[in-house]
Amino acid sequence: MSTEPYPSSAEKVEMLLGRMTVEEKIGQLMQLDGRGRYIELIRDYHVGSLLHINGSDADAALKASMSGRLGIPVLLADDGIHGHSFWAGAAIFPTQLAMACSWDTELLEEAARVTAVEMRATGLKWTFSPVLCLARDLRWGRIGETFGEDPLLIGELAVAMIRGYQGRGLSDPDAVLATAKHYAGYSETLGGRDASEAELSTRKLRSSFLPPFERAAKAGAMTFMTGYQSIDGVPSTASRWLLTTVLKEEWGFKGILVTDWNNVGHLVDNQRICADYAEAAAVALKAGNDLIMATPEFFDGCREALERGLLSVAELDAVVRRVLNLKFRMGLFENPGFSDPERIRTRVGCVAHRQVALRAARESLVLLRNERKDGMALLPFDPSRPRKLALVGPNADSPLAQLGDWSLGSGQMTGPSGSEHPRSATVTVLDGIRRLLPSGWTLVEPETADLIVAVVGDRLDYIGETKSTATLELQDGQIELLQSLAALGKPLVGILINSKPLVLPRVLMEAPALLEAFNPGMEGGTAIAEALFGLLNPSGKLPISFPRHVGQQPVFYNAVRGQHGAGYADLPQDPAFSFGFGLGYSEFSTGEPRLDRDAIRRDEAVSVEAEVLNLGGREGVEVVQLYVEDEVTSATWARRELKAWKRVKLQAGEAARVRFELKAEDLWIIDAAGNKVVEPGRFRILVGSSSRDRDLKEARLTVI
Repeated sequence: MSTEPYPSSAEKVEMLLGRMTVEEKIGQLMQLDGRGRYIELIRDYHVGSLLHINGSDADAALKASMSGRLGIPVLLADDGIHGHSFWAGAAIFPTQLAMACSWDTELLEEAARVTAVEMRATGLKWTFSPVLCLARDLRWGRIGETFGEDPLLIGELAVAMIRGYQGRGLSDPDAVLATAKHYAGYSETLGGRDASEAELSTRKLRSSFLPPFERAAKAGAMTFMTGYQSIDGVPSTASRWLLTTVLKEEWGFKGILVTDWNNVGHLVDNQRICADYAEAAAVALKAGNDLIMATPEFFDGCREALERGLLSVAELDAVVRRVLNLKFRMGLFENPGFSDPERIRTRVGCVAHRQVALRAARESLVLLRNERKDGMALLPFDPSRPRKLALVGPNADSPLAQLGDWSLGSGQMTGPSGSEHPRSATVTVLDGIRRLLPSGWTLVEPETADLIVAVVGDRLDYIGETKSTATLELQDGQIELLQSLAALGKPLVGILINSKPLVLPRVLMEAPALLEAFNPGMEGGTAIAEALFGLLNPSGKLPISFPRHVGQQPVFYNAVRGQHGAGYADLPQDPAFSFGFGLGYSEFSTGEPRLDRDAIRRDEAVSVEAEVLNLGGREGVEVVQLYVEDEVTSATWARRELKAWKRVKLQAGEAARVRFELKAEDLWIIDAAGNKVVEPGRFRILVGSSSRDRDLKEARLTVI
């Protein structure tokens, strides 16, 4: 019996690499759409990764790959964006933008954990989530996939999801690889148009767009995905500075970098910086990409690049080595992760997982208006007073609008598990109201109603990748519908089910009550009905600003200081609803912040405390926010920046002291030379309920 130690992962990789042909090496760097042809792709391309197959197809693909000459298991991935999106009946959560309204990292981690468990049951080991793009121009169709407009909020929520997806690590049987995407600057569009050239300087990247990704890299995200856009003439997929210098060398990223769909092909046929696929293959691998998604031409292109001397075998081997190393570290050779029918039956879409989706829907609701008349607000409705209620609007009973983008039926994928989620799996607003309608209440037509609830917003035609919009107004006659309802002179509640902030018509801006739900997922109708009838006290806060007019784009709270005038000549400059804003059925007050010292050195921290009081008559949750304004900076900088927040639950009349620790190192800027520095000087420390001036109270701090 041999006494030699069992070979390490690195030794296994080298042994395997030494046996591989050039074609087998190239194949390991390819990720292709496996729908209907996975056996062919494994046979002809030796493909290393497949996407968009699950269940029995996933099992067949794994068996086919492992029965090959080298027995290298294929790595299976899919878009589990806000739930196991493309499995019929899975738990579908609110979209990222909706869940960001919770400002609840524990919730985001739990939602990601549920998604990982359900994906693993069906044979998948990798999700292309979370999205760390910074939302700016709301015309962009993918705003709903983001966490909003603030780099800190994006980073914190993304890291929470990464923890949930990846669990205890690569050996966790319920874990999937997380993907930080789209790296980086993809959301900075021209005119809101998807995948257009991003007008970004290196300083602007480092100031706002890169920080969330740096947090993700240092938190252990195992994969990154490049964006479709180019910056300063260089597509992200071709940027060695972005992919290698910053990500892999500065931040120490040790995972796998995958291109987005056919990004390498776009270098040839769209952005046209490469004459052919041989050039594109060499450019992509030299820049730092590891897996090439949905570009079958890469196979011959990479072979030709080697023949023409555009790429060396050593350069190819270095990339293959990284991919194989990940597969060994994941334990795929011992346990490739076949689907499990019993786990599918007992865990996918189970009651416990639906409860997490319900909690997410509840915490995602943002009350934007609740006008008081004669000392009484319209919401919540008084269940003890029988009323005739009219429920109208295109999104009142629309599962697709409620689930939003990246779910079965949204257009990205159809497959053996069904073209849409089962109707019974989604509780619409109509379903929720019917279930919770108090005794003595009836649903009627608007002409005979005492109260009207109108559920409006957008639909899938105006949502998602390639679907940017030129306007932000309600479409398809919804404004006219609302005007006709308002003309009846009856109390009107507006409910928004939409992918992103819209420009709201006067009839909604003046409605007695307005509730924002974004795309609230499968249990959204339950949460909305609970809020209407007072079983739920809304606590969500906006992670993004609502414009007054599309011409304000982009409008966001942390814009750089400096301009002529305080607004437009024909319109105010401030948004209709500000970042961090959200009402509830309880009113909270925040006291003056108190610091434990008024000056700190650049290696010290300050304690910030403020008292929060629930002035209302019921329990509620307040999201207390801390912002900082650096009074004088060596280079232009944001007027105001979020630095911390805490969710505080208080009983009626209860008070609590909220404490933050603010480190001097958190007060950084990017100076004119592109360096991250903390400059001495005076700072305003602002604490309150939103980013608006009138919602904040201040103290002063000096950094010496």
